[in-house]
Formats: sequence, structure tokens, C-alpha cells
Amino acid sequence: MTEQWLSAADIAAHLGITKDTVYAWTAMKGMPTHKVGRLSKFQSSEVDVWVGSANAADSD
Repeated sequence: MTEQWLSAADIAAHLGITKDTVYAWTAMKGMPTHKVGRLSKFQSSEVDVWVGSANAADSD
């Protein structure tokens, strides 16, 4: 079965953070996202791996 694409609001709820934080992490820390036109779409499995990696903890 194919994994569903999630919106920024959906991934924010999944992680327990705000949508603004999702966009900040995408821009500054490299959170995995896929652009579909103007929209950012996420797959929870990719984001979960990223959160568990050292990349999410890197400071600016």
C-alpha cells in the first residue's frame, strides 16, 4: 500500500509542533519535503527517519 502524502498541518500534528516550526525546519534544517506546485507535501516515514537522525538536532 502506498503511503499518503501529508500537508504541513498534518505533519505538524504528527510531530506535536506548530506548522510554523515545520516550515522553519524545512528551510533551515533540511526536513524532507516534496514540492507539488506551491504546496509542500510530506511522508511521515521520511520525516520520522529524519527526526531520529542527527540532522534534526544540528544547530545553526
